[in-house]
Amino acid sequence: MKPGRFIAVVGPSGAGKDSVIDGVCAARPDLHRVQRVITRAAGSGGELFDAVSEQVFATRAAQGAFALHWTAHGLSYGIPTLVHHVLQHGQDAAANLSRAMLGAAAEEFDNLIVLHVTAQPEMRAHRLSRRGRETGQDVNRRLARPDPEMPGSLTTLTIDNSGALEDSVAAALAALYPDRA
Repeated sequence: MKPGRFIAVVGPSGAGKDSVIDGVCAARPDLHRVQRVITRAAGSGGELFDAVSEQVFATRAAQGAFALHWTAHGLSYGIPTLVHHVLQHGQDAAANLSRAMLGAAAEEFDNLIVLHVTAQPEMRAHRLSRRGRETGQDVNRRLARPDPEMPGSLTTLTIDNSGALEDSVAAALAALYPDRA
């Protein structure tokens, strides 16, 4: 059996990564949506995630419960090792991933593909303000962050999510599954 692909969905804050993942997963029920573990309060909006305390997160990390883990914006994020089981059974898996983790992801996953979701700055600002998780100062800080370099050695597909979500989902599906578009 051919192993599945780990689809690392990356992009700047407010680009709509989770919305694109949701749309692609709705269109492709065979695509596994990786539920991240995050040290964010439960019910704080956005993606479905496993909310844990910093202590629980640190314990899980020490026990090897994560294929990847990192910190960003004052929070800790983890990709559960369960994803390896999914991939070994030939199923693709998509996860919202930090661009800074792409090198580690390339080492962890043999069959990695990067879906780079972008959006115009004014659209990102609107989305970040609307979700209500950050202060205005936090939103400005996220928007001011420089875009990290995308590793040139990785297979990277880029879509612009500045317009209608259904158009972005269609573009993502066509890029990820060109033989089925």
